[in-house]
Amino acid sequence: MAWVRWSAAAPLIACAFALAAEVPALAQGAVSAPPAVAAADEHPKVRVPVAYLGKAYEEPEPLSLVDKILTDNGVQGARVGTAYNVATGRLINQSYLLDEVIVAADADIVPAAMALLEKGERLIVADLEAEDLLKVADLPAARDAIILNVRSSRDELRGVDCRRNVFHVVPSWAMRADALAQYLLWKRWRRWFLISGQQPKDLEFVAAIRRAADRFGAKIVEEKTYTFDAGNRRTDDGHQQVQTQMPLLTQTTAAHDVVFAADASEVFGDFLMWRTFEPRPVVGTHGLAAVAWHRSFEQYAGTQMQNKFERIAKRPMTERDYAAWVAVRVIGEAVLRVASPDPGKLRAYILSPRFEVAGFKGVGMNFRPWDNQLRQPILLTGPRTLVSISPQQGFLHEKFLTDTLGYDEPETACRMAR
Repeated sequence: MAWVRWSAAAPLIACAFALAAEVPALAQGAVSAPPAVAAADEHPKVRVPVAYLGKAYEEPEPLSLVDKILTDNGVQGARVGTAYNVATGRLINQSYLLDEVIVAADADIVPAAMALLEKGERLIVADLEAEDLLKVADLPAARDAIILNVRSSRDELRGVDCRRNVFHVVPSWAMRADALAQYLLWKRWRRWFLISGQQPKDLEFVAAIRRAADRFGAKIVEEKTYTFDAGNRRTDDGHQQVQTQMPLLTQTTAAHDVVFAADASEVFGDFLMWRTFEPRPVVGTHGLAAVAWHRSFEQYAGTQMQNKFERIAKRPMTERDYAAWVAVRVIGEAVLRVASPDPGKLRAYILSPRFEVAGFKGVGMNFRPWDNQLRQPILLTGPRTLVSISPQQGFLHEKFLTDTLGYDEPETACRMAR
């Protein structure tokens, strides 16, 4: 088990102070940039330990050499978020410490979580898959903790498997599917040809796509599963294999407007574009994708955030980096307002109508009280550019337009005691 103290990353803090000082106020729900950093109080009144708890899961390799293999995906966002909190907190006698705990892929997550809880740490950024996330959440010692999910999009975590102590920063599969569905309906592309992989995450997204089709009046005209041998696409004749496979996979007699890809495992999705049997757009996990963050996003001061993060981390900000950054900022914003790291007080404020956290998306973001999911606009992006932002115009809601994405209160299967 690797345990990295935030103090070991002091140079990063110094660089990130510049980020904090230059972040402009957002159009709505904005948090003002902190003024110049004052001298640190030797005896801070409020000490805020935050844990980053993760696991070194086996990650799918990028299908292209353009995208590099990352070993710090997610944790860099938490570091930059902590640096922002540090810069702000020093002015009001609040200190922040980030403990990074990342266990091996085959290790049990429970001992690592228990070690944090026994130290009294109750604010946890969880970079964990659903099974491990629930193991941590169900520990008796974690009953009063605030656990922020920055990895898993599984809808059941916001439904039948919801937990009172788990807050979801990363969008759910339903939110992603609904964001795409709204745009496709705006384009009047109602006929979807669905192609999916066979991994659990692929099937989770398939369920969300089917729900979105029913919800918004679209039609899945045919479904197929990718069953070809992936082979080695980087050999000399790899492109020929792909060029042959994709037209066969996408050949159908059903009239369709788009090819909807569900390939969260990164097996075939990138190879669909420009190789479909009929000339059709590709949407879903590839082509036009629904994400919380993308390296091309530049609106609402997104450019400044992208540039500063890349200057610090020496690479672009990923969606998981963004989720971890937001999670740490949620804690910082709540502690700022209640002047206490007490999880009970923080939880009450986070779920109150007064809470908002700025996320470079033009609106203040807050949590749905019925399933602890963060409300947020969803970016619809191509490989290199922003295409649109959902919710789309014309999709109305009596309270929050972002509640048109994912499970609204009357639809939720979450039954947790408040």
